[in-house]
Amino acid sequence: MYKKFFKRFIDILLSLIALIVLAPLILVTAILIRVKLGSPVLFKQQRPGKDEKIFTMRKFRTMTDARDENGELLPDEARLTKFGQFLRSSSLDELPELYNILKGDMSIVGPRPLLVQYLPYYNECQKRRHEVKPGLTGLAQINGRNAATWDERFAFDIQYVDNVRFVQDVKIFFVTIGKVFKREDVTAENHATMESFIDHIKKSEV
Repeated sequence: MYKKFFKRFIDILLSLIALIVLAPLILVTAILIRVKLGSPVLFKQQRPGKDEKIFTMRKFRTMTDARDENGELLPDEARLTKFGQFLRSSSLDELPELYNILKGDMSIVGPRPLLVQYLPYYNECQKRRHEVKPGLTGLAQINGRNAATWDERFAFDIQYVDNVRFVQDVKIFFVTIGKVFKREDVTAENHATMESFIDHIKKSEV
């Protein structure tokens, strides 16, 4: 009952309240990004949602467009400024995803939406993460976030898919708030962000 009906109702209610209450913070953050990082303020990217349906996810921009002499974008660690790191560690960059939740593309709690290019690399078990809507936060995010390995993240995702419950969602929500304030597990070892899943697969095949 919760998974089928009440979860969506709670998503709509909480995302709407959050968008209203956090509107001043969202506006100030957008202005600071425009001044410090330039335009566009929003980072938009195609991500697979429930049943692998593609949607446009919105986040605040955290990187510059710095390029090398050949016009190619520099690596993430070179384009991620201190301000961008602050946006990520404080999770302020995730605020625009509240619109995706209100729209129905995402849920407050669920497996994080990953890149479209990862889809062909999933095994049958890993594909099950798309049986539910992706989330703003999830079981993997309170158990390592970007510091967790890919195998650990998928294990937590599938564990969540098999046990979608109200009590668990409440727990994940409040633990997430605590981790955001502590700014824990924001980056993976030797990476500015999470290691690419494709790179992980290639390493595993060696």
